[in-house]
Amino acid sequence: MEGEIKNLSYVCSLIIASLSYCYFVSSKISPGKLRFVSVLPIFCLFTILPYYLSSAFNIALITFFTTWLSNFKLLLFCFGHGPLSSHNHSFGFFISIASLPIRIKRSTTSNNTATKVLPLNFSVQVLGFAIIVKVLCSYREGLQQKLVQCLYCCLCFLLIDILIAVSSTLVWALVGVELEPASNEPYLSTSLQDFWGKRWNLTVTTTLRETVYQPVRKALEKVTGKDLAPVPAVIATFLVSGLMHELLFCNVIRVYPTWEMTLFFVLHGICVVAEVGLKNWVQGRGWQLPWVLSTGLTVGFVVGTSLWLFFPPLIRNGADTKVLEEMTFFAKFVWSHLTKLFSSIHK
Repeated sequence: MEGEIKNLSYVCSLIIASLSYCYFVSSKISPGKLRFVSVLPIFCLFTILPYYLSSAFNIALITFFTTWLSNFKLLLFCFGHGPLSSHNHSFGFFISIASLPIRIKRSTTSNNTATKVLPLNFSVQVLGFAIIVKVLCSYREGLQQKLVQCLYCCLCFLLIDILIAVSSTLVWALVGVELEPASNEPYLSTSLQDFWGKRWNLTVTTTLRETVYQPVRKALEKVTGKDLAPVPAVIATFLVSGLMHELLFCNVIRVYPTWEMTLFFVLHGICVVAEVGLKNWVQGRGWQLPWVLSTGLTVGFVVGTSLWLFFPPLIRNGADTKVLEEMTFFAKFVWSHLTKLFSSIHK
């Protein structure tokens, strides 16, 4: 445990030092190829950082936060786009936005929270997460495999919301900036387009939109026209998302990819394109599915394809067991130290 904490501290120090270089040196270079060349060593470093760690959870965290999101934000920064390109950012703000999976709250998007019907507050999310982890650790062998995978779906949703909520609170305390929520009640999605574009893991959605979808669409508009350009742009976005998920889980389980993750996201990209076309055709005839039916079909499709393609690679290689064991160990470690702290205070 102590060795892994030391390694994680070292990795975090490297991240802060690298982003400090980007802020104090690369930002002084005009956006373009020269700035990209100056940041290129940071891209390489952020890609190999997960290999300094041995904990599956820490590897997943650094791959997601740094190898994926930080690298993509820095790529935008290199060409004068994205949240890091403003000249008004303080050092602390730049480091926070670059290193954490957060989005700045905009007044034009403040209505996102108004659309929430069944909000889950942070304490309920933490409690629900703890209960699910306890159930999986204690009774997983006696549960049906599909039920276990459904519980994994719930864990993914809760974990992402908790991580981003903690990150947002930290940034708010340090630099006083209000941030967007991690998701917008994805279990209320009425379509795949709604789920992926407006509700699920919005930090990743925004990053992929800026780094993949918009550049690909703009590049293809001259070739295919404005009407057709969004189709390959959507497929490209889901393909990149699939490849980054593949990298994340390959880093965790340290085996060659099976490409099931990539297939999952490419399948959803194709289905989003088909769904948009079908929706336009149906709405043109004045038809519309009831909200309950469209939500059930959407959530059912996401969960069903997750059970088919997303979770099997993790279960097959034991990554799920390792992560659950680490979470349980960490919870016991924190609880024991808190108990000792409170005991010493009362004495």
